[in-house]
Amino acid sequence: MSTNYRILKWSLFAGALYFFSVSIAHMLGFKVPVLFIYFNVPSHAYQDRIISFLAFGWAVFFFTAFTNPQKNSTLVKAILVAGAGALIGVAMINSTTDFQALDPAINVTVFWLEAAGLFVYWLWLVVFHFWSSK
Repeated sequence: MSTNYRILKWSLFAGALYFFSVSIAHMLGFKVPVLFIYFNVPSHAYQDRIISFLAFGWAVFFFTAFTNPQKNSTLVKAILVAGAGALIGVAMINSTTDFQALDPAINVTVFWLEAAGLFVYWLWLVVFHFWSSK
């Protein structure tokens, strides 16, 4: 097993843990930065629960891909495509939402930093998926 493959494998496991943690935080309503991208934006419990079960689905996909990234290469590619779509969506929300209208204390820079962190993780997966496929 190559080093690149191992890095990809454990990076997928980290993603599964992350999305499982997002799922728990949203289900319990713990507005923790990073687990809640929009942690200081008002939300309703039903919205948080929808995000919770969708994040749980992401966790399952990441965990399944982790079990054998080579055999599950199509799933890894799907995760990367879906991740790109999610990043575009977050960028659109950050760019077009008037957060100040919701609460003047909201600092959008934090949302961009969280999105940048997710982008770095996504890019990491892209690179190691490519390198482990060679």
